[in-house]
Amino acid sequence: MVTPGIWRCGGRRIEWGRRTLIMGILNITPDSFSDGGRYFSTTAALAEARLLIDEGADILDVGGESTRPGSEPVSAAEEMERVLPVIAALRQNFDCPLSVDTWKADVAEAALAAGADIINDISGLSFDPRMAGVIARSGAGVVIMHIRGTPRDMQKDPHYEDVTGEVGEWLARQVELALAAGIRREQIVIDPGLGFGKRLEDNFTLLRELGRLGELKLPILAGPSRKSFIGRVLDLPPDDRVEGTAAAVTAAILNGARIVRVHDVRAIRRAALIADAIRSGPEGF
Repeated sequence: MVTPGIWRCGGRRIEWGRRTLIMGILNITPDSFSDGGRYFSTTAALAEARLLIDEGADILDVGGESTRPGSEPVSAAEEMERVLPVIAALRQNFDCPLSVDTWKADVAEAALAAGADIINDISGLSFDPRMAGVIARSGAGVVIMHIRGTPRDMQKDPHYEDVTGEVGEWLARQVELALAAGIRREQIVIDPGLGFGKRLEDNFTLLRELGRLGELKLPILAGPSRKSFIGRVLDLPPDDRVEGTAAAVTAAILNGARIVRVHDVRAIRRAALIADAIRSGPEGF
């Protein structure tokens, strides 16, 4: 079990581990799998951000490029055109910690200059060799996520002998790369990458065995929200997967996750509070 601690994110210090932190998803894209196109203007994004915060989001995660299976990348210039005005407006209007979902060093650098605190890198520092240096120099928080392949091809017959062990080994290597680049351990959160280059059974195995990643002694973020492995079991579309997401989040928390990234903040915050009560016992409240 990882002892509660502080996530160092530039000038911010985010306490994690006493209760589960909720990272609310804010996609500034026309084509994300669940909410693409809904918040494609700064005005709409600000309204959604206010709602997410009111519902209990501790962190907002802003994304300007869809990473759904089969998606094509956009240029750094287009991604910045989407996210930078939103980040600047969010920073002007809210004091909530801001994460930017990007694997591009140029986007990360510009986003941090605009007011972001955290870089959520789906590639775990593996797609852009400059990313680790940007994070080291800025002192920003970083989420190192596991992925096999790229969003374009990650679901083309992924295979593991021991998915949790292989994900853990890959994350350990990327953490060492981060440390060698000058990133401090206190800046790092790890994410097993549910849905990113994983078969249906791999996602459920990772949720069941998430505690094995505790060997890395770092806070774990889990992002099962509305994903296709939930939809395949329930036979429901993305907007109707809140109960399935709540079940997956509960399992993740009981097995070691201390941050969850979700669309449905109000409902999942309530589920997380109960999961925290189960995890911690009466003395935790």
